[in-house]
Amino acid sequence: MTSPPAPAPVPFDLGAIGAGLAFGRALGELADVLRARVPNATAVVQAPPGTGKTTLVPPLLANLALGAVPGPGRENRPRIIVTQPRRVAARSAARRLAALDGSRLGDRVGYTVRGERQTGPGTIIEFVTPGILLNRLLADPGLETVSAVILDEVHERGLESDLLLGMLSEVRQLRGDLTLVAMSATLDAPRFAALIGEAGDTGNHDGGGLAPVVDCPSALYPLEVEWVPAAAPRLDERGVTRTFLDHVADTAASSHAQALTSGTDLDALVFVPGAWEVSYVAGRLRGRAGAEILELHGQVGPAEQDRAVSGREPGGSPRIIVATSLAESSLTVPGVRLVIDSGLSREPRRDAGRGMSGLVTVSCSRASAEQRAGRAARQGPGRVVRCYDQKTYGAAPAHPTPEIAVADLTGAALVLACWGSPGGRGLSLPDVPPKAAMDEAVEVLRELGAVGTDGLASDLGKALARVPADPRLARALLDGAAVVGDRTAAEAVALVAGDQRAPGADLPRLLAALRAGKDPASRRWAEDVRRMQTIARREGSGGAVPAMPAEVTAAEAVGFVVALAFPDRVARRVPGEGPERYLLSSGTRAGLPAGSSLSGHEWLAVAEVSRAQGRDAAGTGAVIRSAAPLAADTAAAAARHLLSDTVEARFSQGRVTARKERRLGAIVLSSTPVRPSAEEGRAAVARALEKDGLGSIGWSAAADALRRRLALVRRELGDPWPDVSEQALLARLEEWLAPELQALAGGAATNGIDLAEPLRRLLPWPEAGRLGQLVPERLEVPSGSWVRIDYPEVDDDGGRPVVAVKLQECFGWDRTPRLVGGRVPVLFHLLSPARRPLAVTDDLASFWSGPYAQVRAEMRGRYPRHPWPEDPWTAPATARTKSRS
Repeated sequence: MTSPPAPAPVPFDLGAIGAGLAFGRALGELADVLRARVPNATAVVQAPPGTGKTTLVPPLLANLALGAVPGPGRENRPRIIVTQPRRVAARSAARRLAALDGSRLGDRVGYTVRGERQTGPGTIIEFVTPGILLNRLLADPGLETVSAVILDEVHERGLESDLLLGMLSEVRQLRGDLTLVAMSATLDAPRFAALIGEAGDTGNHDGGGLAPVVDCPSALYPLEVEWVPAAAPRLDERGVTRTFLDHVADTAASSHAQALTSGTDLDALVFVPGAWEVSYVAGRLRGRAGAEILELHGQVGPAEQDRAVSGREPGGSPRIIVATSLAESSLTVPGVRLVIDSGLSREPRRDAGRGMSGLVTVSCSRASAEQRAGRAARQGPGRVVRCYDQKTYGAAPAHPTPEIAVADLTGAALVLACWGSPGGRGLSLPDVPPKAAMDEAVEVLRELGAVGTDGLASDLGKALARVPADPRLARALLDGAAVVGDRTAAEAVALVAGDQRAPGADLPRLLAALRAGKDPASRRWAEDVRRMQTIARREGSGGAVPAMPAEVTAAEAVGFVVALAFPDRVARRVPGEGPERYLLSSGTRAGLPAGSSLSGHEWLAVAEVSRAQGRDAAGTGAVIRSAAPLAADTAAAAARHLLSDTVEARFSQGRVTARKERRLGAIVLSSTPVRPSAEEGRAAVARALEKDGLGSIGWSAAADALRRRLALVRRELGDPWPDVSEQALLARLEEWLAPELQALAGGAATNGIDLAEPLRRLLPWPEAGRLGQLVPERLEVPSGSWVRIDYPEVDDDGGRPVVAVKLQECFGWDRTPRLVGGRVPVLFHLLSPARRPLAVTDDLASFWSGPYAQVRAEMRGRYPRHPWPEDPWTAPATARTKSRS
C-alpha cells in the first residue's frame, strides 16, 4: 500500500511579509518580467538598502516556483537559494523572514553557513554564504534540486560572488528552468544585467540579451550629515592611531548622549575597520551611563552577532553597536538612527614581490560611506557623523576595489580548475582575473599536484576543493593527518582557516584558548575541527608524506602542519638582529609583533605575514600575524623540497673564494669553505664583472692610459680600431682576457694582473704599429722635456687630450701640435712655477700675441726668479730658474 503524496507547500503571504516595505511596490513588476522570460528567467534587482528586497524577493520566487509545472525528475517542492556575503547576514535574513512568515526557523525558511545549518526536508528558502553555494556547484553542477538562485549584494564584488555569477550563467545553459536573480544596492545594475542575461554565457554583450532591471526607489528617511574630523591623523605606520580611535569613541558617546538628552530614544552604530579597533572603541565606551555596548565582527560568536543585529528587547537600554563593515549592508539593524563612521575599512591586498597577501587599512569608498550612512535612515529620520572631512571623502574611490583584482587567487583558481574553466577561460566574469596573480595561483596548484598539465583539476585537486580551506591548508590537512594524526592536523588547519586573530601571533596560545572554550569562537572552531577530521579520514593522504622526527612538542606538531601548507614561510631567526626578526625561506624578512610570546624561537612556521611598518614589523617592513614554533629537523622535513646543497663561489676583494652551503630556500643552514672548481670560479668572476664591471679587477695607471688612447683613436678613426667601452669589452672577454679569467678562476689575485697587456690583444694589425704616432704617450715641448699627455675619459665623446706644462717651457712655440693624424689639437694647461693654471689654450700663437702680456704683468713680481721676457717668441724655452739657466 503506497503512502499518500505529501501536501503541496502553502505559498508565502507576500502581503503580510511585505507590510511597510518599499520593495512591495516593485513586486508586481518583478513577477511580470520573470514570468515573461520563463523558462530561463533572469532579472537584476536594483534597490537601496532597507527597501526590503532581501525579505520579499525570495518568497516571490518561491511562489512563482510553486505555481510552475515541475520538470522531469524534479521534486514538487521548490528550493530557492539566496546568497549573503556574510554568515551573520545569512542567519539574520533567514530569522527575519521566518518570523514574518510565522514559521519556525529551519522549516520553510532556513540557512546554511560554515559550521552551522538550520534547514529541514520542508525548507523552501535557504540563505547561504557564497562559499557554501560554490561547494554545492562543484558537487552538483546542475543544481538539480534548486528552482532559483538569488545572488544578493553583488555590488560588494566579493571574489566568491564574482565566481558564482560566471558559473551560474553556464548552469543556465545546462538547465532551461533555473531562475537567476542578482540583487544590487548600487547603480551598477547594467554590468550584472549583461553578465546574467542571455548573452552572458558568451562574454559578448554587444548583441543585447540583457537581463531586465527592476528598480525600486529609495526608502530612506531624511538624513543629516555632520563632519567631525579629528585633529590627529587617522593612520600612521602601525595602522589606525589610538588617538583617532579615541576621537571616534568620544564622538560616538557625545552624539548618542546628545540624542538621548533631546528625547530621541535610539541606538547608534559605529563603524571601524577591524576587530581590534572594535574591541578598543567598545572598551572605551563601556561604563558610560545610559548605553549598552555591543561588538559586531567576524571573530565574535554567532550568538553575540545575532544579539547585535537583533532589535532591542522591550524596555531595554539604548545600545551602541561597534562594528566592522560586516554591518555595512545585507541586513538592517533595528533601532539604529545614528551612525558614527570612521571612514576606514579593511581590504585584501596581494604583495606579489614578497609573496604575501593580507588585509590593509584604507579609506572606505564613497559608495561604502553612503551605505553606512543609510543605516541611520532606514526606519526614520537619521543622522550620520563622519569622523573625517569632506576633502577626504571626495578623494576616496567611488567603489570598493573588486576582490578578484587584489586578492590571492589560489582558492579561486582551484574552483575554476574543478569547474572546467582553468584560469577563468571561457567564463563570463565581472572582471578578468589579473594574469600575474592567476599564473602564480595556478603554479601553486601545480606544486600541490592539484591540477594537471591541461590546467584541469586532478583527483587530488577535487579532494582539496572539498576541504573548506585554502588549497595549501587542504593539502596540509591530508598529508599532516598521516604524520601527526587526523585530530592534530584538523585542529591546526581549522585554527589557521578561522577568523580568530592569534594573540601576539602565537597560534599554539590561540589553540589552547579554543580548546579550553575561552574564546567566543570555540564552538564554531570545534565544529570545523570535527568536519575537517571527517574529511581527512575520508580522503586519505594526498601523496608521499614526509617523516617527522619522533620527539616533537604539541606546539611543534601544529607548526609542522602549518609548514606543510606554507613551506615558503618557514622562518629562521636572524642572528644578531634581535629575537623578533626572521628570514623566511622565500627570502622575505619579517618581524614578530612587539612583545610576542614567540620571540626568541629559532624556527617558526608562519601562517600569515603582511606588509607593515614601525615597531610591529621590527624594522623589516613585514609583520608575522600568526605562527607556531618549529624545530630545525621538523622544518627541514616539512619543507624538504626546498632543501639544496650548492657551492657558492664569490669573486670579491680581488680573489675567488667558495663555500659549500646547505639551504632551506633562502635560509642558509650550514656553510663550509671549499676550493672552487674552475667552472665555479669562472661563473663567480663572470657574475662580478656583470655586476661591477671591469673595475672589480682594477685598472692600473698604464692600462687606463692605454684604454684612453685607444678610445680616442676609435672615436676619430673608427674601425678597425677596437671599441674599448665597458659594454664592448665585457662582450668580448674571451677574445682579450681569457688567460687572466682562467687565472682568477683558479684562485689568482687581481693584484697580479695588469689589464694593459690584455688590452693590446685587441690592437688591429698592421695598424697597431701606428699607435705611438697617432696617440703618443708623451709630447716633447720646446724646453726639451717630454710631458705626459692626459687623454679624455673613455666615454667622453668630446674630450680633448691635455698637456699640463710650465709656461716657460713653451716659449717660442708658435704652432699647436695635433694628434690622430692632425685631427685633434692638444689642449694646453700653461702652469705657473707653482704648477697652478695660468691659461688654457689650444692656440699658442694667439696666446703669446695677446693674453701673455697680462699674465707676465701679474706673475713677474710673484715669481721673480723665473724668466718673464717681454718677447716670448725669441726667449729660450726652459724648465729652470734664471740663476740655474
